[in-house]
Amino acid sequence: MNESAMYITSRAFKNGDRIPPQYTQDGQGARSNISPPLEWYNIPGETVCLVLIVEDPAPQMERSPRSFCHWIVLNIPPTLKGLPEHFTTKEHDDDRDELTQIREGINDFKVPSYFGPHPPVGQHNYEFRLYALDAYPKVPKKPNVDRLKEAMEGHILEEAVLTGHYNKDQYGTGNEKGYYPSGVPQLSGPGRAQLKSQHNNTRVGAVAHQ
Repeated sequence: MNESAMYITSRAFKNGDRIPPQYTQDGQGARSNISPPLEWYNIPGETVCLVLIVEDPAPQMERSPRSFCHWIVLNIPPTLKGLPEHFTTKEHDDDRDELTQIREGINDFKVPSYFGPHPPVGQHNYEFRLYALDAYPKVPKKPNVDRLKEAMEGHILEEAVLTGHYNKDQYGTGNEKGYYPSGVPQLSGPGRAQLKSQHNNTRVGAVAHQ
């Protein structure tokens, strides 16, 4: 691995591990559905802004044939070293705060905020993918993931991903509600195998873009 490559990590879970319940929709009370703390390193020097997209790569056929988006954070200053636990743009309205330029897009729950894992069937992977861009994406104030990804084309300097997984203690074995478990070819096409055996730490291979 390139030691100078950009990478993303979390104090809450290691790459390839299970996401703790408080960062899912299955937590208890105030410790439920909060975004995990995130940190990143080795941001390219020419970066203008960062974008974070959190997705479940397994297709949810009734909702969308593509990955399912749980969170969008854009226009993150490259000087910022991460996001705190339970981050939301609603709490930052001081013009002197460098967080004020950050925006949240509309996820596939149709809200501009973090919505954690809640798979009704099987175990799913969740990718916290960080992008370093050479320009601010030209998008509406609260873009959806398709609009944002389209705007980022040709402007990605580097990307890195942190992957966690989550499953309920009790779940069905069919394809209820059109939600398909990751890594099961007969239900979700090629699927995504769990990454725990592939990555032993939180530093993951970054993808350089020309």
